[in-house]
Amino acid sequence: MKKAEKTNYMLQSLISGAIFEDTGWILDPPETNGPAFVRAVYEQEQLHLRGEEHGLFTYGNWLPIRRELEGSSAPITYKSEGLAAKLGLTNLYITYSGYWPDKGANMSTCSFKETEAYSVCGRLDPSQDKVLVVASAGNTSRSFARVCSDNNIPLLLCVPEDNIDALWFDRPIKDHVKLIASRSGSDYFDAIHLSNLACKLDNFIPEGGAKNVARRDGMGTTVLSAVTSIGEIPEYYFQSVGSGTGAIAAWEANLRLIKDGRFGNRKMKLMVSQNKPFTPIYDAWKVDSREILPLNDELAREQVQEIIAKVLSNRKPPYSLIGGLYDAMKDAGGDVLLASNEEILRAAALFEETEGIDIHPAAAVATATLINAMDEGHISKDALIVLNITGGGEERFKREHELYYLKPSLVFDINPELNDLAAKLESLFQ
Repeated sequence: MKKAEKTNYMLQSLISGAIFEDTGWILDPPETNGPAFVRAVYEQEQLHLRGEEHGLFTYGNWLPIRRELEGSSAPITYKSEGLAAKLGLTNLYITYSGYWPDKGANMSTCSFKETEAYSVCGRLDPSQDKVLVVASAGNTSRSFARVCSDNNIPLLLCVPEDNIDALWFDRPIKDHVKLIASRSGSDYFDAIHLSNLACKLDNFIPEGGAKNVARRDGMGTTVLSAVTSIGEIPEYYFQSVGSGTGAIAAWEANLRLIKDGRFGNRKMKLMVSQNKPFTPIYDAWKVDSREILPLNDELAREQVQEIIAKVLSNRKPPYSLIGGLYDAMKDAGGDVLLASNEEILRAAALFEETEGIDIHPAAAVATATLINAMDEGHISKDALIVLNITGGGEERFKREHELYYLKPSLVFDINPELNDLAAKLESLFQ
């Protein structure tokens, strides 16, 4: 591992505004009067790129890291020609995270979840000896497994059994990375429950999800890539959402770029999208509810089984808490949009036809809603738009590489007992 030049940052409570030191693995503000995020406040108000050879860590002075890890790749941004022409757009830019060597995109897990994994693991104190716990519906687990395997960080992954086919790699994963699963028929929420139980044990620490400033600021590099490539903050930002963490991260990056002073003072409209029929964020937003509406567990699991973009299946997203998606959308403006499975498949095919690379279903959700927005005349043809392609090149990567799969060490029933889980986990990391 390389040592990064020291990144100076503090943490700020979004309840009180108080600024304090990051004395460890802080995920919550010190106040107890309601759920809220903490946010990183960087000593340098202007973004300074370190150079392409640093991969993701070219944005290191706006990442809350203690060290720079090997093997990262940054998102790339380019002006669209093919898709733009098809939609009649004059200022469509694509920010792409995935595998596309011809464009300089070299994320071996083919997903922008690598931006989270490298940043989170870069924040982790290398001297601590606990096992990092990550819950995921697919792409996040693949990215954390790759980063932790390569950088010798102990990791416990919690994934629904129906999603473990997402755990593919171009080389074997080392033994300090373990996978456990919630049984077939479960969903991402059940995997989160497993991870929460594991984190009650002494030897495990939660990655933290959206509450981890490193996860959000890692994801925010998609916006840093877009804005530094274009030279100004865009008008519209299209991205699909499961938890909405990527959209929150985009908003926070936008606020920092306004303070930077070199890219304008525009707040880009957050055009976030979900895969019908699983639409908890859409349902809450459309009735202007700060809270996610009640959803029956069994119905939610059935809806998750129906959608193509399985990674967009978070039943309890960070929507209502202070600094969450509701606040981001209210401040930035924008809308929550929907795409059907059929629209997603058409959008993926159109993207590959016009741009030349395959994309993940979640990225095709965002693409489909952009197509719909243009068809319906909601956005000017000359608008400055960024389409965040959150994953792609997987089909090409799989054609070009031999694949290895990570299998679960343990499979648990839904709602297992803590004692049962504890006894079985003890033996995994001996």
